[in-house]
Amino acid sequence: MGGGASEYRKRLERAAEVRSYRGAGISSEEEAALDALDAKEREKRRKVSDSAPAEYLVRDAMAQGKFDNLKYAGKPIPGLGESYDPDWWVKGLLQRENISGLGPPAILLRAEDAGLDAQLDAQYTEQQVRDLLADFNRRVIDARRQLQGGPPVVTKTRDVEEQVERWRARRAARTPEVVEEPIPERSWWQRLWKGPG
Repeated sequence: MGGGASEYRKRLERAAEVRSYRGAGISSEEEAALDALDAKEREKRRKVSDSAPAEYLVRDAMAQGKFDNLKYAGKPIPGLGESYDPDWWVKGLLQRENISGLGPPAILLRAEDAGLDAQLDAQYTEQQVRDLLADFNRRVIDARRQLQGGPPVVTKTRDVEEQVERWRARRAARTPEVVEEPIPERSWWQRLWKGPG
């Protein structure tokens, strides 16, 4: 603050010097010019006096280390430069808290469709796979029928028979084939002890 204070002091001295010329009998144009200069100096002083406390607080916080280890230090701030979204805080909350199951059916069905194969692979029986696919298809059709607004439902229904065949193929690829291990040849003393065979 040393450089700013000395500059401020110089401006105050200049303003005092300008005021001293007024009493010396100057013309009205010069008086108007001096008034404009005086108003300009007052505005500068007002700005300096408003910003000085803020600058002091920021420098003090920096000296105390309060700005060290900030969350996004050296990284881009997420969402900066994007268009304004009135629901930004709701979306941020959902993402931060990892809340799922909320939102328009069209988006939920898209997310479920992306992970449906993994969900099918977790099933043990063909009937469980069929039930899961029937429930998914029913919810897709119900979402298409509702006219409540929101994004359009672009998720397609799944062919049950085709998905069951794909589930079987993935399951067969996962289960290792049982390889019969050859019977180890018995040593000479085992043959003598137990006999041939």
